[in-house]
This record gives sequence, C-alpha cells and structure tokens, in this order.
Amino acid sequence: MKWQKSQRLIGSTDPDWIVQNLFLDSLLFLKVLPSPLRSLLDLGSGAGVPGIPLKIVLGEVDLVLVESRRKRASFLSTALREVGLDNARVLGRRVEDAVDELEGRFDAVVMRCAGDLDEVMRVAARLVVTPGGIVAAAGPPSPRPLALGDWVTVDTQRKGLGTRRFAVYRIS
Repeated sequence: MKWQKSQRLIGSTDPDWIVQNLFLDSLLFLKVLPSPLRSLLDLGSGAGVPGIPLKIVLGEVDLVLVESRRKRASFLSTALREVGLDNARVLGRRVEDAVDELEGRFDAVVMRCAGDLDEVMRVAARLVVTPGGIVAAAGPPSPRPLALGDWVTVDTQRKGLGTRRFAVYRIS
C-alpha cells in the first residue's frame, strides 16, 4: 500500500480486496501446479502476484520474478528483501531478452493473463524443464481457443466467487 502512492501497482488499496483478489487468487495456482515444485518463474510479475504469495506458501521453491518495468522491478526487489524471502530474485528485463539465460530452468511458469496469450505461452514454454513442466496463466472471464494447452476450471471455494480459469500447458 505504501508503494501504491507512487506507482499504480494494484487496482485498490482496500485490504480485503487485496487479500481476496491478489493473495487468495494467487494461491489458486496451487491447484494446477506440479508437485513437487522446485523452481518457479513469475512472468510479468508486476506487483509480485502470483509469485510472492506462492513463494510464501511453498517455502523452499526457487523463485524468479520477471518484470521489465524498472519501477516495478525495484518494488519487487524491496518486497523480497522486506518480507525476507530467500531463494528469490528479480530479473528486471523483458523475458524475450533473457530466454537463452532462462531456457529449460523451471518446473513451472505462472502469470496473470495479459497481452497475446498464445505468444506469451510459446515463450514461457521454452523456460520450462521437460517433461512434466507446466505453464499456467490466470485467464480472462471469456476464454478463447488456445494454440497451446487447455483451459482448466478451478473452484475458488469462496462464497459467491464461483470458479477461476487457467490456461494450462503441460510439457510432455
């Protein structure tokens, strides 16, 4: 909330909204992620969701937050330090510029849906260890056909909130 004053990181500063729409929503990724999970990349991390809440819950997982916008990358570095999350780092550049460095290093890549999902899924799939790796993107309310993967519906188990869709591509 402190950083929200200087940067528009999230849609609201209401604590209940933040818990429901950012933290709890991030944890829904657990329903589609492989287990065990040793390494995770959050692509286009922005305010650190879903990566930071997943790291808090998963503990020992190695986390890389990829964020190309300098101010948001600075926020993410500060958040990791202040929360005291070990085995987590921020890569402050476009993922397309880091594919060679990151290729095949992660058990899973997660992201909140933004931009051309088919193109982002193709790039993200290159970062995943095969076989058994996964790319998961929180989907829009009205999903369209995917070039890679399938739509998976997860029950939110929250009164009145129904289900959440994820575009999930499992590497075989």
